[in-house]
Amino acid sequence: MGEVFFYHLTRRPLEAVLPDLLERSRGRGWKVLVRGRDAGRMEWLDQKLWLGPEESFLAHGIAGGEHDVLQPVLLSAGSENGNGAECLMAVDGAEVSAEEVDALDRVCILFDGNDPDAVAQARTQWKGLTDAGCAAQYWSEESGRWEMKAQAGG
Repeated sequence: MGEVFFYHLTRRPLEAVLPDLLERSRGRGWKVLVRGRDAGRMEWLDQKLWLGPEESFLAHGIAGGEHDVLQPVLLSAGSENGNGAECLMAVDGAEVSAEEVDALDRVCILFDGNDPDAVAQARTQWKGLTDAGCAAQYWSEESGRWEMKAQAGG
């Protein structure tokens, strides 16, 4: 049974936080699926990941290619787990089910704390997933470093 971590982004944008979380997940040996809601946004994120420093290169691809299953990090606007990921990172309000949390080692929901709609969506996801019995943690970077602010279930 997995767990879901909510990451409340208040100081740095998604494109700055995501590479760090991807590196940590890859360090655990997990394949990662990054799920968004819009294919254009996933292409934009793909470009941002390619522009990172050479020493922190993150091998990744966009879903829909013939080698999806081989990708250590796969960006997708769909609901399929095309690379057999153990970790799902949901961005931009992408949906996550309690069944996915149960089936994966970790689910991360990253949301923009400066966007009231994103905060409301994350609250809805927190309630839905914890009501379904999923273990959840809420992390905030408000102080300048990640701190766990709440925990539920498990």
